[in-house]
Amino acid sequence: MPELTYLPPDVCGIDEAGRGPLAGPVVAAAVLLDPRNPIKGLDDSKKLSAKRRAALALEIRAKALAFAVAEASVEEIDAINILQASLLAMRRAVAGLARVPAAAVADGNRPPRLAMPVTAVVQGDGKIAAIAAASILAKTTRDALMLDLHQHYPQYGFDRHMGYPTAAHLAALQRHGPCPAHRRSFAPVARAEAAEAAARKTQTELFPSC
Repeated sequence: MPELTYLPPDVCGIDEAGRGPLAGPVVAAAVLLDPRNPIKGLDDSKKLSAKRRAALALEIRAKALAFAVAEASVEEIDAINILQASLLAMRRAVAGLARVPAAAVADGNRPPRLAMPVTAVVQGDGKIAAIAAASILAKTTRDALMLDLHQHYPQYGFDRHMGYPTAAHLAALQRHGPCPAHRRSFAPVARAEAAEAAARKTQTELFPSC
């Protein structure tokens, strides 16, 4: 595991999960960690197993000085685009903290606009403990949301790919068309929706009384 940097306890780390999927919300987390009470094994959530992420998420929630998780909905993603929706979820997460941070560090190269100073750190989830912790909370929360969506729409396999554009997901999208959880502003979903509409039109023209 890498040796991550612990920031002062009044500086929060921010990260998001779910920019790339074709379905589901984008989720962000903000975390204030106590450098005197470190959490062993923190890392970029994508590099951890699901079991390890789940265990660390519990430890983060127990040891963090403050944490908050927030999301931007599919409807907001389609209305303002995925980048702006991600930044919106980040702002909501920071606003939800029980302690007001003096500053913030965010993963990536486009930080949200906040009331306090904020710095963007490229690949920060593998460098800074608070960002790694935020990435884990965001990822585990979003995965849980996708598992819930799977119960409503099992034909898409959200429990396996969490909404990402895998071959199986794209095939299911073509077969069943999009569901309410899909992001209409994403090209594969828009194509599937257009194909479904064209098929309905053809059906109506061939069998107008059906």
